[in-house]
Amino acid sequence: MTLIAFNKPYDCLSQFTREPNSPAAALADWIDRPGVYPAGRLDRDSEGLLLLTDDGRLQNRLADPRHKLAKVYLAQVEGEIDAAALSALREGVTLKDGATRPAGAERVEEPDWLWPRNPPVRYRKSVPTRWVEITLREGRNRQVRRMTAQVGFPTLRLIRVAIGPYRLDGLLPGQWRALGT
Repeated sequence: MTLIAFNKPYDCLSQFTREPNSPAAALADWIDRPGVYPAGRLDRDSEGLLLLTDDGRLQNRLADPRHKLAKVYLAQVEGEIDAAALSALREGVTLKDGATRPAGAERVEEPDWLWPRNPPVRYRKSVPTRWVEITLREGRNRQVRRMTAQVGFPTLRLIRVAIGPYRLDGLLPGQWRALGT
């Protein structure tokens, strides 16, 4: 069994093949291990931990929300997120596809280990940004972005830092390491 932790860069697809007429990179641009596939996905404009494996049962256990494996994200949001918005995230918010499960949500400082994003997040002198750590146990399409927007604080940058016991632990964008074989 092979398990790989990969720090997916911004503007990279969570698949091995590029899309025609798209400038987005693909996993094959960084990972040359045959037979491994992503366990879950991250959107093209999200960054951070993506696990890949050649074991179908492990892939299902890591990706399927029924297993309730915690996924931890750092979200840079537009504005000074307040206690009411954090409380709403913790209780669960109602999106177009229904109510979300309760989530962990804490305001945090920008991590000192954080790499610069290329291209940078837009900067507006008159609009502050803050960082929030959000922990989910479900996995809807663009869920963190939709949740923060629903409570009035759109996500500008999103980085997954952990899936269950697996963490980025110093991997820079585009780097990967084998966790097991």
